[in-house]
Amino acid sequence: MPSAYIIAHVTVTNPEQYEEYKKLSTIAMQAHGAEVCVRGGKVDVLEGDWSPTRLVILKFPSFEAAKKFNDSVEYDAARQSRQGAAVMRMIAVEGV
Repeated sequence: MPSAYIIAHVTVTNPEQYEEYKKLSTIAMQAHGAEVCVRGGKVDVLEGDWSPTRLVILKFPSFEAAKKFNDSVEYDAARQSRQGAAVMRMIAVEGV
């Protein structure tokens, strides 16, 4: 079964409030076996006009596991805490 990734582009609008989201999303990641590949860090645009400010990449053992994480009670609590603190663009993608 192929692995899967959740890739998120985040624009933080309230850094103080976003800290609570980070705590709660970490709990959700741990509960659902997410492997954190990227969580913030330096971004250098190599080609094109995409200029993300914050990227997050999580690895899961399957596409179903990634979807289960996103639909979980644990992540819903994190999502609620993020309201008004960030703009989230997030996708799930099947890996190899």
